[in-house]
Amino acid sequence: MWIAKKREHYGGTYMGTEAKNKIFCENEVNVEEIFATNVYTPNTMKERLPKDVYKEITQVIEQGGELSKITANIVANDMKEWAIEKGATHYTHWFQPLTGITAEKHDSFITHPDKNGKMLMDFSGKELIKGEPDASSFPSGGLRATFEARGYTAWDITSPAFIKETATGPTLCIPTAFCSYTGEALDKKTPLLRSMEAISKQALRIVRLFGNTEATKVTASVGAEQEYFLIDQKKALQREDIIFSGRTLFGAPAPKGQEMDDHYFGVIRERIGAFMHELNVELWKLGVTAKTQHNEAAPAQHELAPIYESANIAVDHNQLVMETMKRIAGKHGLRCLLHEKPFQGVNGSGKHNNWSITTDNGVNLLEPGETPNENVQFLLVLACIMKAVDTHADLLRQSASNVGNDHRLGACEAPPAIISMFLGEQLEDVVEQLVETGRASKLKEGGVLQTGVSTLPDFKKDATDRNRTSPFAFTGNKFEFRMVGSEDSIGSPNTILNAIVAEAFCEAADVLEKTEDFDIAVHDLIKEYMTKHQRIIFNGDGYSQEWVEEAERRGLPNIPSMVEAVETLTTEKAIKLFERFGIFTKAELESRAEILYETYAKTINIEALTMIDMANKQIIPAVIRYTKELADTILAVTSAGSDASVTKELLKQITILLTEMKEACCYLAEEEAKASAMPRGKEQAFYYREEIVTAMEKLRKPADELEKIVGKEYWPFPTYADLIFEV
Repeated sequence: MWIAKKREHYGGTYMGTEAKNKIFCENEVNVEEIFATNVYTPNTMKERLPKDVYKEITQVIEQGGELSKITANIVANDMKEWAIEKGATHYTHWFQPLTGITAEKHDSFITHPDKNGKMLMDFSGKELIKGEPDASSFPSGGLRATFEARGYTAWDITSPAFIKETATGPTLCIPTAFCSYTGEALDKKTPLLRSMEAISKQALRIVRLFGNTEATKVTASVGAEQEYFLIDQKKALQREDIIFSGRTLFGAPAPKGQEMDDHYFGVIRERIGAFMHELNVELWKLGVTAKTQHNEAAPAQHELAPIYESANIAVDHNQLVMETMKRIAGKHGLRCLLHEKPFQGVNGSGKHNNWSITTDNGVNLLEPGETPNENVQFLLVLACIMKAVDTHADLLRQSASNVGNDHRLGACEAPPAIISMFLGEQLEDVVEQLVETGRASKLKEGGVLQTGVSTLPDFKKDATDRNRTSPFAFTGNKFEFRMVGSEDSIGSPNTILNAIVAEAFCEAADVLEKTEDFDIAVHDLIKEYMTKHQRIIFNGDGYSQEWVEEAERRGLPNIPSMVEAVETLTTEKAIKLFERFGIFTKAELESRAEILYETYAKTINIEALTMIDMANKQIIPAVIRYTKELADTILAVTSAGSDASVTKELLKQITILLTEMKEACCYLAEEEAKASAMPRGKEQAFYYREEIVTAMEKLRKPADELEKIVGKEYWPFPTYADLIFEV
């Protein structure tokens, strides 16, 4: 078939069966038929389970609580039977530890054979609800000692179980939370679920004030746009830096980058299209609503965007998206790079986190309506979010910080490290009117866009343009948090968003629930919040130096790196926020700070050692071979009585750079040894940030200059031109 031939051409692998190959012929894929076929959906449960059992499950999902032992056993048995029908022999409690990726331990359904030696398959309610992985082998930040191994996984009933099809065979994956023996959260899921309950409770207080008595729950919804790079797998495996760190640590710019703007939204190459098609099919089977796909701005960069769903399911699905991207890429002879900045000099990859909050009776609290200046509920919600983002800008910045994002933030469509809010001209004008006069009597209109072509329709414009440099932008009926890194879990950013907005809602409700004249009180509160926190609004160019200076005048925090952001987790303000709503304890926050410091140090340690290894074992020997070739050429040309000045000048230039590179390599090795010997923690992380990263940059500079002038056949690994243009 076509796809099989393409795979053979590109050095990939076959699916293995005609049935699996068949699905990749586009005209034979029925999305409605395959969507969520590998998910134990509510509809699946409704069809398979007794009515009273399904009713109890629905009640627990919507209102909380625990399943009865009888119900848990019935559900577990049916889930097992459903999974076996799908070919599964094993199940796993699928969880998200503080590594930022997922974890799974597979157990088979088999139990002791009966007296006749017949193997029995079993899965109990206890096994469904609780698992017991080794907690000491995951990052705990001091919450668990090495000898204290016990930890628990608990079934997240709000996120459907699913079948993951990999080389190990179909496996039943049960989404779970992960906590220590003493009850502390050791994962990304538990705090997120806590924050979702907090914002639901506080948002309900707000909507009740406006007469909505039907809503029983408010859900944070998320749509995470995932950016990524695809490069040839064989070429990737020739580079230690990509293998060990997920990015290039050396690399001179290719003669052409993204300056022609010809890749963005360009025609998708067939090899990439084959990958995208198979990716979509696999994600649809997992219930992931993969909707949009396109080429991104940088060469070899692409994007996938899903439809919105509740935050906890969106977090699970985004992890599945990243896992599936990597797996499917390998089948096509490709390597998927999720690092925020795999290539210097072109766009990095982010993950735009689109966030909104909606009641269970269908009211989006961020929907401004036709006349937002008159929509009092929307204006109160907007004022509360302004207050939340301004008050906790440091926490929001921290939630999007990681090692890779330090290379990305501030340019090439990535927002700056300074948190601000973009509202657009229409809403900014409404805020200004309310601040200045207490009334917003007029509303800026978008007008009509006239195309000037008789066969093209004129259409109504939006009231405002978009701002791609804003880290937190209002985009119609949601906020787009553009700062999140492409490789990160979206669990932490959404936990922070939910928490800080819950606090603002709580404080607003505390005031308004006590007032005798609600109309006057809500008017005054909106004006108070908007006046006090107007400084967080910025609609201009976030890349400009003028904004950096203006932000400083406004008193907005500018936190340039991951290590500088860590301490925001353990401030008195942060601890008070999280403990107030039961999202984190002080101990859990301190543990996360310790983990982040260690993560930073370990990541830079790996990168530094990789650079040293590549320099000493690959680049320097290759350059020496080239200098010998030049020296031999000089002798031959000179003995022939010809002018060898050009070759001599080239040899001199290379020798200077080679000497500089060797000295920089030795210096990096010495500094790295000092850093490695330091006690783990904040001091070590800052040493890596200030000394090792600087030393790495000094080593890279002469190496990249050498790449530009050393003969291509001598260079020991694929260049940028090879990696991002030959896919």
